[in-house]
Amino acid sequence: MNLLAYRNLKDVCYTEDEIKEMCEELEVEDGPNDEGEMFDRPAKLSDHFVAPYKNEEEARFSNNGAYPPDLSLIAKARMDKEDYLFALLTGYREPPSGISVMPGMHYNPYFPGGQIAMPKQLMDGMLDYDDGTPATASQMAKDVSVFLAWAAEPTQDERKLMGIKWISCLAVAAALTGYYKRFRWGPLKSRRISYV
Repeated sequence: MNLLAYRNLKDVCYTEDEIKEMCEELEVEDGPNDEGEMFDRPAKLSDHFVAPYKNEEEARFSNNGAYPPDLSLIAKARMDKEDYLFALLTGYREPPSGISVMPGMHYNPYFPGGQIAMPKQLMDGMLDYDDGTPATASQMAKDVSVFLAWAAEPTQDERKLMGIKWISCLAVAAALTGYYKRFRWGPLKSRRISYV
């Protein structure tokens, strides 16, 4: 999620005070300072999400040699967008007879090739929702999929609203232009000039 900053969460799912409280608990590497050394400081609203791993080697070591992708644009990178993500998160099952799965891999028919290194991540009842929503795997997969779709385009709603406004203004301008042409220039274009 290296393309998303904490400020993007404001007025979407948290208030500014809640985000500042979350940021106080996080440490971000910054610098260099006057002595040329890097230092840690509390996160700010303008900081991007803190990466779960310090570097690519640590990420590969923690994931059986596979480098996990950045999820900022994963919803836009797949053809079926959040539908693909939902199917991937809920599609783990035992392989059918005749299909062998390599060691360290898991069968998921929605992943290209049917084998994925990521184990099943979502289990029923693994968290509690504040509003009492049942924590089923499909509900959590829906929440993750919707969040990743939003994270890919956090300004999509404002952009679509602006598009509706522009199309409405252009339609009014086209109607006024058509009216002006028809009734102002129409008589001038249709008159007959005779040179006798």
